[in-house]
Amino acid sequence: MTPLTPLAVADPGGLIQSVDWVAVAPPLIAALAALAVLVTDLFLPEARKRLLGWLSAAGLLAALAALLPLALGDTRSTFCFRSPGGGCSYTADHFALAFQLLALGGALLTVLLSLHTVEAEKLPGGEYWFLLLSSACGAALLPASRDLATLVIALEVATLPAFALVGLRRDGRGAESALKFFLSSVTATAVMLLGVSFVYAAAGTIQLQGVADGLAHAPGQLKPLAEAGAVLTLVGFAFKTAAVPFHFWVPDTYVGAPLPVAGYLSVVGKAAGLSGLALVTTLALRPYGHTWGLVLAVLAALTMTFGNAAALRQRTDTPHGAVRLLAWSSVGQAGYLLVPLAAAGYAGSTEPLGATVAYALIYGLVNLGAFGVVALVGGSGRLDGFRGLAGRNRWAAFGLAFFLLCLAGLPPGVVGLFGKVVVFRSAVDAGLGWLAVVMAVNVVVALAYYLKWTALLFAPPAEEGAGKAVGKAAGEAVAPRRTPAPLGAALGLAAVGAVVLSVAPQLVLQVVSGSLF
Repeated sequence: MTPLTPLAVADPGGLIQSVDWVAVAPPLIAALAALAVLVTDLFLPEARKRLLGWLSAAGLLAALAALLPLALGDTRSTFCFRSPGGGCSYTADHFALAFQLLALGGALLTVLLSLHTVEAEKLPGGEYWFLLLSSACGAALLPASRDLATLVIALEVATLPAFALVGLRRDGRGAESALKFFLSSVTATAVMLLGVSFVYAAAGTIQLQGVADGLAHAPGQLKPLAEAGAVLTLVGFAFKTAAVPFHFWVPDTYVGAPLPVAGYLSVVGKAAGLSGLALVTTLALRPYGHTWGLVLAVLAALTMTFGNAAALRQRTDTPHGAVRLLAWSSVGQAGYLLVPLAAAGYAGSTEPLGATVAYALIYGLVNLGAFGVVALVGGSGRLDGFRGLAGRNRWAAFGLAFFLLCLAGLPPGVVGLFGKVVVFRSAVDAGLGWLAVVMAVNVVVALAYYLKWTALLFAPPAEEGAGKAVGKAAGEAVAPRRTPAPLGAALGLAAVGAVVLSVAPQLVLQVVSGSLF
């Protein structure tokens, strides 16, 4: 009689993992805050629903505070496998902390921008704050993920609530935008999952470091499968970062979403996709560096060129023209953010990633500030509506001008200039001279529409006989006499942060010289 094979594992205690609660605190606090908001919403009377927004802000502040002990200490990892060749599923290193700061800080500014919008547009508060916090939790979890399964789950946790946030505005435009966003995102996710499954089949593991080792020693017959999986995985993340030609959802989605949600997608949503793309390429697909480096270089060139060209063609009398211009601008900025990733592929190291992290932090701060001023001005959203804004609300005009100059990389927005120089240098150092030239040309092209909008802010108001359409647009965009306190606080934080970084850019640019992993 054949003896029975024991089903018990040799080391049962090895299956029990201890959790480093300090390491996972930032995304965990955001998740607990989301649950607290959802439960509190059941018991609060309608007149006190505004407290949910402040509860959300408090939760995000606590999550940001949880980053401090991690920043001051050594790298911490948890959810680790004890088997040979195992690894950890969650690592709080400098790369993760930088993107968690961007995700949670961007979400906090979005909450402050949203407090007035939720009331003015009569959005369902409980659902709004729960979805926003849930998405922020996923965006904070993603840069610390170190295996393919956690990476995909975190990306979907960041993305799925965003569909509902876009559609919370109960009109035809919001529903249409949410549907376009949903369908295109689901397609990209399906493609990415197929690619991830191919990579897993070729490498035999889901750990990012293990995938790199597995692909480097994969049998020859599995190489086509691995290469196809790498390409399909890049396609999924290229959609999340709004890279051309996977950008088509951006303008309509931003226009249909509540303005703070559009700002959130342009900063936090983009940061989530960018961090996932950086992890997959530089860690998991490291053996194919020259291949994906070239692919990302071409994507970067196409993205910045197409985004800036579309922004340059934006008319001043088009409804929602300001949001559309910011949408196309965010596509162009995504091209700049992809440049250091392409350089990392050519350099064969993670060193150039510091430029992406630094530029993403700068871009996130000033872009949310620009969306905040557009939300403050209101009206039809035509660019003509901003004509003469300095005469109606000088602080809003000065703030928007400063944010636009930061995005353009012109003084006094010095921090934007330093960010572009760092990105440009990463391309030159990696031998991507042609990409550096394309970037330089695009930076000059972008000056045209940034300066055009800035000039409108200080132009004299349109005369009554100058044209009914222009006069009507200018009249619709009269800024409110009294700025809502939370919105003013968000704009103040963004402006002060941009000014401080312009005076002392080393505060953020120092990540370029340090080790991220």
